[in-house]
Amino acid sequence: MSEGQFEGKAVLVTGGGTGIGQVTAREFARRGANVLVVGRTAARLAETAGSSPRIRPFAADITEAGAAESIVAAAHAEFGRIDVLVNNAGIVEPAALGEIKPGAFDGVVATNLLAPVYLVQAAMPHLSESGGAVVNVTTAIGQRGWPMVGREFYAATKAALESLTRSWAVQLAAQGIRVTAVAPGPVATEIYAREGLTAEQAQAQHASLQAMVPLRRLARPEEVAHWIVQLASPDADYLTGVVLPVDGGAVIS
Repeated sequence: MSEGQFEGKAVLVTGGGTGIGQVTAREFARRGANVLVVGRTAARLAETAGSSPRIRPFAADITEAGAAESIVAAAHAEFGRIDVLVNNAGIVEPAALGEIKPGAFDGVVATNLLAPVYLVQAAMPHLSESGGAVVNVTTAIGQRGWPMVGREFYAATKAALESLTRSWAVQLAAQGIRVTAVAPGPVATEIYAREGLTAEQAQAQHASLQAMVPLRRLARPEEVAHWIVQLASPDADYLTGVVLPVDGGAVIS
């Protein structure tokens, strides 16, 4: 894929302050796109944007009422168009079955599932104008049993987003909008470091995740970002409704 393949295109990436989102934004920019990165922490977004003049930061909580409309409006005002929406943001809030209180997963559902719904809804008119693409970031673990207690609700929200990916691909095809998803396996990002684990617990979790993967390692964010960009590429114009596992074989093990 040539470095200028996204020249003149505009891309919106959520969760762009760290990990997969940060690397994805930088890769789109390297390929010539103008990119709006969205996240809650302005300092992290500034770090992402500092790598390229093509990247613009926009600090927002995607779960707040009206956030989707504000984000889409900001992207369109900045670039005059929206060609690609990457729904990457996701959170894990572990809680074990038997100890779950009402509202325990409200944030997980709002971030991982509802925010993408509202963002797609808000971006549809612009994506339709450009014959654009939506790439959702789900999880390969949503396609199999999740052995780590309390994380299954994260996987469930991502599995729901996977289902929406297929439905939206059918529903939005007439508008010229493609919808696909990348389903990563365990990735070496901060999402696992935000659970308040001790160093020993974190090491044990890392070993457990690694053992689930036939290739016996966690993915690098760059390895996931590569496929997000590929699916959004004009070279993939005949591809829609696909959920691509990038998981080192975790789903088939």
